[in-house]
Amino acid sequence: MTYTDDEPDPPFLRPGETGYDDERAGFQLGFTQRPALIAPVRSTAGVVAAVRHAAAAGLPVGVQASGHGLPGGSAGGLLVSTRRMDGVRVDPEARTVRVQAGVRWGQVAAAAEPYGLAPLNGSAPGVGAVSYTLGGGLGILAREFGYAADHVRWLELVTADGEPRRVAPDSDPELYWALLGAGHTLGVVTELEIGLVPVRTLYGGSLAFDGRVVDPAAVLEAYEAWTRTVPDGLTSSFAAVPYPDLPALPPHLRGTYVVSVRVAYTGDDGEALVAPLRRLGPVLSDSLRVMPYAESHTIHSDPDTPHAYYGDSAVLANLDVGRAGELLRMTGPGAADAMCVVQINHLGGALARPAPNAVPWRAGRFLVRLLTVGEREPARALLDPAFALLAEDTLGRSLNFAFGAGDRSAGLYDPDTAKRLARVKEQYDPANLFRRNYGV
Repeated sequence: MTYTDDEPDPPFLRPGETGYDDERAGFQLGFTQRPALIAPVRSTAGVVAAVRHAAAAGLPVGVQASGHGLPGGSAGGLLVSTRRMDGVRVDPEARTVRVQAGVRWGQVAAAAEPYGLAPLNGSAPGVGAVSYTLGGGLGILAREFGYAADHVRWLELVTADGEPRRVAPDSDPELYWALLGAGHTLGVVTELEIGLVPVRTLYGGSLAFDGRVVDPAAVLEAYEAWTRTVPDGLTSSFAAVPYPDLPALPPHLRGTYVVSVRVAYTGDDGEALVAPLRRLGPVLSDSLRVMPYAESHTIHSDPDTPHAYYGDSAVLANLDVGRAGELLRMTGPGAADAMCVVQINHLGGALARPAPNAVPWRAGRFLVRLLTVGEREPARALLDPAFALLAEDTLGRSLNFAFGAGDRSAGLYDPDTAKRLARVKEQYDPANLFRRNYGV
């Protein structure tokens, strides 16, 4: 691990200059970002200079590490690119890790593994750790340990006045509360310290079925019933993926409709707990096993190649399996012009516990995520009626899974949380400098 605060920051990049296009490119290729300036920072001093310049010039500011969760396309303004801020420092005695703004979860997991510790990372190792945590952070072991945001000790950021600050629960409880759940709307977070958990191995993997052989709606109904029987420490999700018949895909996936249940659990009775799922029908694949935590990203095997996608999410008070079954029919093979990935995460457990942060919808029992691959208009034509189908049970949306298909702020927070965030925003960013991100 190397910290780079003593290295000079590169100069601003402008459209047409060498490196501009590479710097603005993120994992999400569906949106075009064309800022007037890019600040490719590698230090807190560089962030300070960028924010002060933007404020003086009246330029709105956006922040990007990996570019997985872009809120939409944009033109003009200043983009702070934090990918060079890649320092990671583990304290094995305190079970904490310090993470700079551009670090990705895979780096954190690799740094913690030699000590028998694990971060509360999401399913994709290429996602930015800081940005994901600021949006809550729904991890692989979320039902056992809660949101990643629940474990943050302190944060360092540069606010709209161009001042660097260290924020902790006892030093500035209101700003600390707001940062953890509001994303990059209050400043540029340059570093944070977060707790690690003593996990070296887990029982996990995926149990996949052929949706052309086994009724996907029946699998989902059985899965929902099964979630009512499992302990709080078991984290799982249901997924349905209709793969197109394309030469670029592996032969065994071309034209298939894969329906799967993914599991992550640190207990020693995993095999017994998943036994009911094995009886649902013949399987396409079964990767359930005891694995090192370093292999936990294989549970979901998220794609690691940048591509165009659009999506949104709905946190549900309850999962009506009849309506959810209709959603599968709406999004399945041949039913839509756009390929749609359905993922339904089981919430509850430690996720329902209160915490001193702005992560909302803790009473939710399930999170439905719909992600389409392809053009935006076919995506909206599919997603809007699909989420309308779930409206009766919907509490709101999840910031980390609002992939540019819906309104930037609607439904992200309950009314009380939204009002409290607005008061913090008025105090620390009254001119709304940080408006290139999801709004408060």
